Amino acid sequence: MRVFLAACFLALWLAFASAPGGVGTAQAPPTKSPETVVLGEKSALGRVTFSHLNHTTKNYNVEGIAPITCVECHHVEQPAEEARKLAPHQTAYPPDRTTTLTAELLAKNPETKVTACRNCHARKDEKPALWPEFPRIKSENSTAIITLTNQQAFHRACAGCHDQVVKMRPDAKAPTTAKCVACHKKG
Repeated sequence: MRVFLAACFLALWLAFASAPGGVGTAQAPPTKSPETVVLGEKSALGRVTFSHLNHTTKNYNVEGIAPITCVECHHVEQPAEEARKLAPHQTAYPPDRTTTLTAELLAKNPETKVTACRNCHARKDEKPALWPEFPRIKSENSTAIITLTNQQAFHRACAGCHDQVVKMRPDAKAPTTAKCVACHKKG
């Protein structure tokens, strides 16, 4: 469950960061966590305004006792040996990465760059910037292979995390997969 939640948070925040991978040079602009991120700009249901600030500073983890950690969504932002422990997210970027993305790392080393979600999980009609093809995973419930476009990655991460929150804490106000328009807004 924690692995899935990590993937959720990572996928969301990666969508908003601008530079691909690793630690930049001292001349690079500092990475600052976004307060709000807009997802699904082209969605027929409307865009999603995601509060990155709330998810990273309030007790929004599944248990409701701590903020969501960076690698819960930003699964590539950790050493490969750590990423391999979090199936199905087993990729690190860059592959020789030695640090794990944390709020403390960003504060200590503001030149840290975060890989944008769409660099790996591009829109279905685009090619991922960092990989020759889209990431694929085997479905948990069948032998089907799922191509992780940005839409698939975000829905699996966001809605899946929210479903886990409500399952664990029925009093939580997280919108679930059955309530699309709770997040998607037209206009």
